[in-house]
Amino acid sequence: MALEYAILVSLQERSGSGYELARRFDRSIGYFWGATHQQIYRTLKRMVELGWVDCDEVPQDKRPDKKVYRVSATGAAELARWLAEPATPPTVRNELSVKIRGASYGDVEQVAAEIARHRTLHAQRLAVYRQIEQRDFPDPKRLSGQRLHQHLVLRGGIRTEQAYVDWCDEVLAALADDR
Repeated sequence: MALEYAILVSLQERSGSGYELARRFDRSIGYFWGATHQQIYRTLKRMVELGWVDCDEVPQDKRPDKKVYRVSATGAAELARWLAEPATPPTVRNELSVKIRGASYGDVEQVAAEIARHRTLHAQRLAVYRQIEQRDFPDPKRLSGQRLHQHLVLRGGIRTEQAYVDWCDEVLAALADDR
């Protein structure tokens, strides 16, 4: 998937400046499709050139004009076209898995320490996702439309992070038994 489609989805949810869009990526959609602020700004420029987004300049006092982006009709059609395409199955490129597989060729204790570090990171992200769920989706059974779709993505993140925590626990226990 190209970054353009993540930006189109975000701008369909709410128009905004490049800065506002980058902040949204930092707080929500970026958990599932990461991009640097520079990548977002470069991609927005390209999307304007493609006609997928329109840009309005809003004057500001004592500051440069603010560019506010919104999805154009052409961009909405492109997003609809892309949404209808089959999604490519995710590929797994997990450095930690390769380290575990090669642990016997190095220091197993160092690999175990790295697994413990990853477990902590996944547990922290899981806690963040659960906080977001409690804050933004207190009554999931009543959701529909856009809010339901956002919650379903968050639930996928929660399940993924829980699976990583469980897997790290399993690997750490197995390595401890192997010593």
